[in-house]
Amino acid sequence: MTKGEMEALISKEMIKFQREQLGRGAESAKTYIIDDMVVIRLKGVLTAAEKQLARQEKGKCLVKEIRYQLEEIIRPELEQLIEEITGRKVITLHNDISTKTGERMDVVVIDQPVNF
Repeated sequence: MTKGEMEALISKEMIKFQREQLGRGAESAKTYIIDDMVVIRLKGVLTAAEKQLARQEKGKCLVKEIRYQLEEIIRPELEQLIEEITGRKVITLHNDISTKTGERMDVVVIDQPVNF
């Protein structure tokens, strides 16, 4: 598998994974593999209800907190997905969601770079 093919596969599987785990997948995704990091940018991840909540400051905090709690629950399965595709062990995973743009960023650190 080429680097581009692996990046495309991760993007596709991340959208599918979110749809299965959270009930809604991102509108689009782009993945970048850089040395021992996998950076995933997901666009259009907020639900209609989350968009309504995000109009108020307190609502923004609620959306972020709920998403944080959900991510902690599904983290082991997400790490397994990345490990299966890359063939590398996940060391750590960091993510954040923007209530302003509706984007989510995941940065996954793997134990060694993928050889293509």
